[in-house]
Amino acid sequence: MTVPMEIARKVADAVLYEGYLLYPYRASAAKNRVRWQFGVLVPPGFTATSEPSASLTECLLEGAGEAVAHLRLRFLHVNARSVERAEGDGWQPVHELRSGEATYLTFDEATEREVEATLPVLDLLDAEQTIEVRIPGEHSTSSIVAPSGEVEGRVISEHLPVHAVLRVGAEPVAGPYGLIKLRVRVENTDPWDPLDAPREQALRRSLISAHLLIGVNGGAFVSLLDPPEWARPSVETCRNENTWPVLVGEPGHRDVVLSSPIILYDHPDIAPESPGDLFDSTEMDEMLHLRTLTLTDEERREARATDPRASELIDMVGDLPSEMVERLHGVIRYLGAPAQEVRTPWWDPGADSTVSPDTDSVVVSGVAVAKGSRVRLAPGKRRADAHDMFLAGRTAQVEAVLLDLDGALHLAVTLEEDPGADLHRSHGRFLYFAPDEVEPLGTEEVMT
Repeated sequence: MTVPMEIARKVADAVLYEGYLLYPYRASAAKNRVRWQFGVLVPPGFTATSEPSASLTECLLEGAGEAVAHLRLRFLHVNARSVERAEGDGWQPVHELRSGEATYLTFDEATEREVEATLPVLDLLDAEQTIEVRIPGEHSTSSIVAPSGEVEGRVISEHLPVHAVLRVGAEPVAGPYGLIKLRVRVENTDPWDPLDAPREQALRRSLISAHLLIGVNGGAFVSLLDPPEWARPSVETCRNENTWPVLVGEPGHRDVVLSSPIILYDHPDIAPESPGDLFDSTEMDEMLHLRTLTLTDEERREARATDPRASELIDMVGDLPSEMVERLHGVIRYLGAPAQEVRTPWWDPGADSTVSPDTDSVVVSGVAVAKGSRVRLAPGKRRADAHDMFLAGRTAQVEAVLLDLDGALHLAVTLEEDPGADLHRSHGRFLYFAPDEVEPLGTEEVMT
């Protein structure tokens, strides 16, 4: 596997498991009861929801006369896991079964699936190529044996068959630049079509988190997000349905595209500080790590029984070394140059003599407010966070007067009655308010 493809694979794995399970990683959590939200391609006969049965990717290649395209379709295949308790000579379906120290839950898992194809681009100009995707069904049963040796129940795992096709074609783009438009359509072709079936049943014959990795040898992709001006008219002719193609790999490389069900930017990457897969790439690892540590023993037990990946996550969070926990707190990466080449950040208040957060002031209701000033908080109507209502009327101390790049002033404050104020101050973690969201207080005024 090439280096760009390895980088692409890491990003694609994050896409594959985006939203797989959400904190608190328990089957009983409301947010985990409606699952599989991204990249779902349902059977065409299922119309109870608006979810599509196909996706279309169109991207542009330059210098691709002798190029070879490498396609990799990746998706999750739902594994229906059900638990049954032994009762007499039969079995009774149950949601949960405890046996000794182990807990077994009825809850769907998922299995990674991958289909690869290698096609010369010239062959695609002559005729569309069709690649069949046939994932067979599977059924397995494992016994739940008590410490005494008695069979207390069983776990049934079942994959239903999944049928799909990749339709791959290409066409030359009119103009002097020799561009070729590559087209890949992914279709769920499963014949299953009971009209009154619930979504959970349709998902078992669906492609979940479906996405494409497309690599090319002997050519280069044109960015669809930031194309050169000469290619912009051709880019505007590309149709992409239920997917979002971006360049992946090291910045500057244009030989791999990830066609993702979620919106990304060109050359996305996984932060090196990330300790592992937390299934939610839009959240902060530090926050999820700390929240997971607060789970009770009973909540951890349920999370472990919910899914093997959730069990691995609980172990990973609990065993994370202190130096890795410190890395989660954050890192500054300056734009525009590799870290070793950076001498002065793109903007740094310490390097800009026109600003001084520790000494700058702003006039509020005729009073100069600066670091050390006491204010009463009055969050404005433009705020949408319900948490702000609890801060209205609280007194605070101004820690800095900040100017953002748009020229707007902000006051960094700590709450006076907050027992953790000194800790927040030492870490530089403040609440932020606009000048018209505070009322100056005199030093003689008593805290409320």
